[in-house]
Amino acid sequence: MGFRENLKQELSYNDMLVKELALASGVHKRAIDMYLCEKASMPSADAAVSIARALGVTVEYLVTGEEPALPRDVRLISRNLLKLSEKDRKVVSAMVRTMVEQREEP
Repeated sequence: MGFRENLKQELSYNDMLVKELALASGVHKRAIDMYLCEKASMPSADAAVSIARALGVTVEYLVTGEEPALPRDVRLISRNLLKLSEKDRKVVSAMVRTMVEQREEP
């Protein structure tokens, strides 16, 4: 997949509207709409970085659909998560978030 498809997927995953992404990233809504259209143009590096940060992903992921090299155990967890239903992935995500928050408490 390319930038357009990955951007669409991340918007859907984050349950985010284009106007919300525009506000969060500082990139004009019209520009984001152009990145999403059938004859999509590629954003500038600055815009891609802003969009990626707002979506919580890397620019590399938006461009290639691949994450930078991750440790083997993290890749295994990721592959297994993809086998779960969206509902189950949300449960696992909430569990991990809770575990991280508990570790961060003094």
